[in-house]
Amino acid sequence: MSTNNSQSRFHRLLDFFTAESARTPEPILHPDQSVNAMMNSGEHSLRRASVLIPVTRQTEDHESELVLTVRSENLKSHAGQISLPGGSWEEQDTDSVATALRESEEEIGLHAHRVEVLGELGKMALPSGFHITPVVGVIESGIEFSPCPIEVADIFTVPLDLVLDSSAYRSTTLHYKQAPIKTLELFYEDYRIWGATAAILYHLARKIESGN
Repeated sequence: MSTNNSQSRFHRLLDFFTAESARTPEPILHPDQSVNAMMNSGEHSLRRASVLIPVTRQTEDHESELVLTVRSENLKSHAGQISLPGGSWEEQDTDSVATALRESEEEIGLHAHRVEVLGELGKMALPSGFHITPVVGVIESGIEFSPCPIEVADIFTVPLDLVLDSSAYRSTTLHYKQAPIKTLELFYEDYRIWGATAAILYHLARKIESGN
């Protein structure tokens, strides 16, 4: 195994969610302040949703990684984008954790009993009409996933050392409904992680770096 940075970041992740500050999470802000202002106006009815941030356990033989998906090109929303497993709240879900775990099993075949839930991050409002709660969980490395072909085109992992390095993220501008919107992006190999996924992971990186 290589570096101590990845290991220390994994343990700092664990430490963060045992601290009192992690139990009262702050909302995750969109990189574009105009989006935050629009969402805070109260004029939008947002749908509840949850995503899982699945982090593999650090061991002597394996560095910690984050599991991500590539959404199918056939989906009506966010087709082809890189995302965290998750989706909309349903009536049978008791809370945000239940939504994240159910959706992760449906999308990538990750069973709930294989996830050690650490805690939740603050909610994030999106102009697409969702109010997302990210749930962080630890899984063992080497799990074989079963992607749902209707929703998931690919499953891959990114080193946690990269994900939790806030300096690795870059700001850029895209157009949404013909209006320019600022967003974040993170590159790994041939993958471009951007949008809500990048904003959530950047928020987590900043929290881990600051320790609160």
